[in-house]
Amino acid sequence: MTLARRLPICLAALALIASACADDGGPPVAADPPQDGTAEESVLSTETQPEELSTETQPDDSPAEEPSTETQPEELPTEDSPAEDEPVPVTDPPCDAEPEVMSTAAGVDFVRTPDACFEGLPDWPYEPHYVEIDGLRQAYVDEGPADGDVVLLLHGQPSWSYLYRDMIAVLSGAGHRVIAVDHLGMGRSDKPLDLDAYSYLGHNERLETFIAELDLTDINVFVQDWGSVIGLRVVGLNPDLFATVAIGDGALPVIPEGVQPFPVDIDDPDQTIDIPSPFAQFPEQQVPFFDGCELIVPAGLDFGAWIVYSMTAESFRPSEVLEALTWFDLSPGEEAAYDAPFPSRIYMGGPRTFPSLVNELNGQNAEAWEGLTSFDRPVLTLWASNDPGNLGQCATQENLVSAIAGARNQPHDRLAEASHFLQDDQGTEIATRLVDWYANPGDPNAER
Repeated sequence: MTLARRLPICLAALALIASACADDGGPPVAADPPQDGTAEESVLSTETQPEELSTETQPDDSPAEEPSTETQPEELPTEDSPAEDEPVPVTDPPCDAEPEVMSTAAGVDFVRTPDACFEGLPDWPYEPHYVEIDGLRQAYVDEGPADGDVVLLLHGQPSWSYLYRDMIAVLSGAGHRVIAVDHLGMGRSDKPLDLDAYSYLGHNERLETFIAELDLTDINVFVQDWGSVIGLRVVGLNPDLFATVAIGDGALPVIPEGVQPFPVDIDDPDQTIDIPSPFAQFPEQQVPFFDGCELIVPAGLDFGAWIVYSMTAESFRPSEVLEALTWFDLSPGEEAAYDAPFPSRIYMGGPRTFPSLVNELNGQNAEAWEGLTSFDRPVLTLWASNDPGNLGQCATQENLVSAIAGARNQPHDRLAEASHFLQDDQGTEIATRLVDWYANPGDPNAER
């Protein structure tokens, strides 16, 4: 198999696919002493005590001296005062707090992005949910009726479930139960410090465990980018769990055993290097890269160089990739939202390692590809018309349509004004089409 040595910028680690395949409040403060005199009236006053009580009528255990009014209010319980045995709430750490390194029972050190980093994100009202897998929290959004048909949304690199913000609203509003997962090291999911804790098979196994923990069946899955490399493998190996499959700018690469497509030699992956951003050349408003299916403005980057950049570059931030590979200009708030899970470099293990996992694909997907191509339930492809990488080419989409049994007789399309991260560019349109398609999919077994 011939693998190109220079691949376009299409995503982290999926650029080779076309050629290879054809996750307040401070402590309560004790109330001030009442200001209306009630506390003073509730104790013996030094001015009235001689007239109201003689020393002969005082109880034996009463002090001979007159009680002091200065200390009595502090002894009075108030509604706002916590009981002595109640714990005092701890204020959540700010986003820029010193990272707290935690450890699983198996000794995996990790950090957890403070909740404060996710406050006030534009168009993101969704509460997080968590499943613990091997001592590490997997974060997800769960919206819509609990008994609705399940729609599972899988993001890629270097995004997180925020990418699906527009789709979640439409799909849940149509009565579906929408679950958007953050992969390990991404979004609100926990973030191991050791880069070796991230692996291709590890991401796959966590997704299978996640599905089992939530007891999901009859799943309608939408995958894109690394979400497709992970998700389509799970579909191919577990086809009975899925009702439909929808794919946007993704694929399942099959690389022969022993082939490492992009070997790189990084002496110290934790060393930061000043490398110019390869995304700086992209304008905020993307220009057309295609005339129909013909790529007229190629955007090239050696994929080995992309692995090195994401692993070691001091300037690498998820927002620069999302901005470059969306058709529309992202707002400053949206760019900040994509960076929110990663307030400092210690949190960046997930996006730093995803591109390098391309070298772990060899020998892993032949069985899954066979299961995927035999999948005869409805499969839909919705492609971006302006993704400059191999994933965006018509041939990549057509390969899936022709190879997968369930893709026959479906309304496949390429969407205008959409680039690689098409969920951000055309999320509402994609979700609207999915709602209609779920209600009336094509019959893959019908005659053409």
